[in-house]
Amino acid sequence: MERGTDYNRMDIDELNRQYQALQEKYEGFKSRGMSLDMSRGKPCPEQLELSRGMLDILSSEDSLKAMDGTDCLNYGGIDGIPEAKQLFAQMLEVGASEILVGGNSSLTMMHDALSRAMLHGVYGSATPWGKLPKVKLLCPSPGYDRHFAICELLGIEMIAVDMLPDGPDMDAVERLVREDDSIKGIWCVPKYSNPEGITYSDETVDRLAGMKTKASDFRIMWDDAYTVHHLTTKPDRLKNILEACKKAGNPDRAFIFASTSKITFPSAGVAVLASSEANLNFIRKQLSVQTIGPDKINQLRHVRFLQNMDVLQAHMEKHAAIIKPKFDIVLNKLESELGGKNIASWIKPNGGYFLSLNTLDGCAKEVVRLAAEAGVTLTKAGATYPYGSDPRDRNIRIAPTFPSAEELETAIDVLCVCVQLASIKKVLAS
Repeated sequence: MERGTDYNRMDIDELNRQYQALQEKYEGFKSRGMSLDMSRGKPCPEQLELSRGMLDILSSEDSLKAMDGTDCLNYGGIDGIPEAKQLFAQMLEVGASEILVGGNSSLTMMHDALSRAMLHGVYGSATPWGKLPKVKLLCPSPGYDRHFAICELLGIEMIAVDMLPDGPDMDAVERLVREDDSIKGIWCVPKYSNPEGITYSDETVDRLAGMKTKASDFRIMWDDAYTVHHLTTKPDRLKNILEACKKAGNPDRAFIFASTSKITFPSAGVAVLASSEANLNFIRKQLSVQTIGPDKINQLRHVRFLQNMDVLQAHMEKHAAIIKPKFDIVLNKLESELGGKNIASWIKPNGGYFLSLNTLDGCAKEVVRLAAEAGVTLTKAGATYPYGSDPRDRNIRIAPTFPSAEELETAIDVLCVCVQLASIKKVLAS
């Protein structure tokens, strides 16, 4: 059969012959006893090597004081050293007074932000969220499974909202938040979204910033994880949510999260929260009870290694040089093996860490199962939706960064065969 033939237009005999050929290929993969893991978006060893010099940038002979005289070896500096605030303010295009620098994980900061909201409310809350009959968050989907896990842990009800090419379905979002005061926020990965690689349009940002919400203490959980993670020389541009909120008269609406986890070391990065000064002052009072300060040595190490935005951007270009060929491998394989067959769709992202593959409805779980039996571990089908339930059973997140190029080619070959096997069974059944 010629590549690119629409499976939906083939007769039963043709489909059965194609299925048999694919099954033989699949059995060949199974016989190899492979063990390839593409389930998480991890930097590969070559990416980690880019930051190894950061480990030698401080020594016992160096001054370990921050620019304001803070001794980074001692207690204090609850919200970060000044030079770290300045660097991350530049990265997120906010003021240094709108930055709080924390520990190594933005996920921890997101978890803590919602935990504090449940215990104490947010700035402007009349009642702690946890004392309300019900708390809900909107979850644009496909989305980030760890966001959903936080909600499940804290007992926050999740409402899935479709992702469109320019961001969440804003007609649905605006209607929901206008009518229901138990909806307290929305999760967003606004740039190179996880997993689809979508960047929110200016209109979407403005609508999120200015929409009427029945809850007066509504918050946008703006996980700007991939703000500098570009794959092309013409990166997507994301409108500044903090400025948009100020302009719309809702200056306290956005919590912006980011980190260096995929810039330097995932195990020893630096995380930041950007928001209004009123929000940060409210949070600082609670942090003063929780901690005596973050790891200032690590903040100092990062600042002296990354220095400024020019150095940071040059560093990220080195990352792109390593991982863009891997994205190209996946995209080229998907096009050559699945293109024109009317059984799958995908988006070519300009940055980020993931690719999103949509199969025919009802096929994702079967594809993931088949791949696992052939030795390729993918993200669990349904993981990109609240409660692990994809209503159409079609979305599969592909994480191409960690495997070697050779492993990746094999893994995507297996994936494409599995997609075709599941699709033919689906077409024949219908």
